Amino acid sequence: MQRFNPSFGFRSGDKGTHTSRTMMLAELSALLSICGPEASRDEYLSAIIEDNALGKATVSTRKLSAQRLAELYGLDRSIPIFRQLVRLWNFDPAGQALVALLVALARDPLLRSTASSVLELRVGQSFDRAVMAESLRKATKDRLNEATLDKVVRNAASSWAQSGHLEGRTFKKRALVKPSAGPVVMALFLGYLQGIRGPGILRTYWCQVLDATPDVIARIASTASMSGLIRFRMAGDVIDVSFPDLLTATEIEALHESD
Repeated sequence: MQRFNPSFGFRSGDKGTHTSRTMMLAELSALLSICGPEASRDEYLSAIIEDNALGKATVSTRKLSAQRLAELYGLDRSIPIFRQLVRLWNFDPAGQALVALLVALARDPLLRSTASSVLELRVGQSFDRAVMAESLRKATKDRLNEATLDKVVRNAASSWAQSGHLEGRTFKKRALVKPSAGPVVMALFLGYLQGIRGPGILRTYWCQVLDATPDVIARIASTASMSGLIRFRMAGDVIDVSFPDLLTATEIEALHESD
């Protein structure tokens, strides 16, 4: 994988929200159904803590939920990745789970380190908790004790189930997801923010999460370009991708400086 520029919303390191929570898809959905697309960070936090938008029993639980959701998604339109999430959320309801997963992967290094233990499974193959635990040990250099490691595995497996990559209750098996326009635009955006250009942008880690070939990604992106959410042009090996009116002048400058 390539650069994780924190100014765009990426997070790196050996810590993550999945030590205590899953990707919190239900909570994110509830929050975004209440707060409008132009809501500020303070408005998101107020909706959770003051208005109890997530239906939590105590103030302390509300505050903790707000903190964890902010860790996973940013909850701040000044963060490009979250700004894109909000932009795509109501545009493509069918793709919400995959869009949320992609953002959670970008912002939670622990969840990101579990990806190979899921994505490399054959369709119908049983999920092996021990394989995921070993991936986490390598990523964290044995920083996590066994109890915490087990909790991360449990939470991460739940997140991959929420996204549709795993199915089954007691014994989970690999399932294929079918990406729609929203997840494809988000996957290409994440690759774009990492400075990936040309044909390689169809083969990034983010695109691999979508269980789709480069040809399928390109076809969906081409259709999505009609909506104005992305500019996607492909002529042979020449691919031009950009995101109109999404990045600020300062962000574009920072992107060019990192190229």
